[in-house]
Amino acid sequence: MANVAVFGLGAMGYGIAQSILRAQHHVWGVDLDVSAVDRFQSAGGVTSDLEPGSLDAAVIVVLNADQTEDVLFGATGIALLMKPGAVVLGCATVPPDFARDMAARCKANQIHYLDAPISGGAAKAAAGQLSVMASGTGEAFEAARPILDAMADTVFELGDDAGAGSAMKAVNQMLAGIHIAAMAEAMTFGMTQGIAPADFLRVISKCAGTSWMLENRAPHIVDGDYTPHSSVTIWPKDLGIVRDIAQSAGFDAPITDTALAQYEKAIAMGLGAEDDAAIAKVYAAQAGLTLPRAKN
Repeated sequence: MANVAVFGLGAMGYGIAQSILRAQHHVWGVDLDVSAVDRFQSAGGVTSDLEPGSLDAAVIVVLNADQTEDVLFGATGIALLMKPGAVVLGCATVPPDFARDMAARCKANQIHYLDAPISGGAAKAAAGQLSVMASGTGEAFEAARPILDAMADTVFELGDDAGAGSAMKAVNQMLAGIHIAAMAEAMTFGMTQGIAPADFLRVISKCAGTSWMLENRAPHIVDGDYTPHSSVTIWPKDLGIVRDIAQSAGFDAPITDTALAQYEKAIAMGLGAEDDAAIAKVYAAQAGLTLPRAKN
């Protein structure tokens, strides 16, 4: 039984914390939202304070690189709370260079860093069935193995150096962000031709034009339910990282740029806190279409 802290109890982090707890580890849930912490403690999370030198592992499921760095090395950073040889799993979408920097700084503090971005969504996080795109030293993998076993059913081991995992996550996020925008564009285009969103989903999900993102997000539009499982605000950050990496490589990514612009329009429309399927509202507003409304 390891002592594990999960930092960030949002949709993904809460599910990860649940899965690690279910594997019989001692789990602290940490979040700025006190209600999320209270909820996790009520579900069996450890209620005592973290003590210096107490942690075997920390899973960081926050929004971005700045928050990851703050968790590790900020004014109340956890580096001093971790045992020598403990492991950090950095799960946020961050630039590869940042992951390499965190690995070096953790090494200087006698702890391991596994570059471990995740994919799969909130339901798979809660079921312990995530995919992890991981890179790091053999020692980092060995220290992280019990935690990876609890939170994931697929772990892609992508090399001995931090950064490779984050590079693969950038590729995934490029595709995922584009696919959501493409789904919204295709669905609303279909509406201009008299195709109801429910019929679009029924037919296209069984045809060659489908994608995992279409099958996962299109039902939110059909149901008129934009409760945020993954919010619009995620995508300017993630696709911004993709664009920055592309620019540093001298790589032109015009489809990414177009999708990013649509998410930025959604935020300008006040949709940032809604589910990312709400990008369909950008297209609907431009075309004067009325999307389905919630049934309740």
